[in-house]
Amino acid sequence: MGFRLLPRFHARRTFRFGPLRLNVGADGLSWGLGAGRWSWNAKSRRHTVDTPGPGYWQSEGGRRSR
Repeated sequence: MGFRLLPRFHARRTFRFGPLRLNVGADGLSWGLGAGRWSWNAKSRRHTVDTPGPGYWQSEGGRRSR
């Protein structure tokens, strides 16, 4: 069934301790660093930069899922 009346709910929470960020969700726990508009996630090894206006830039990450 491709039609969904309500959006799927994803329980996720981010705890911030200065530049350190702990992300807790259904996939488990991940941590990262953030400074200004730049952030890095250790689990996905992905860099994200918030660009002016709508949107953002995101790297592909270091680990490939096989």
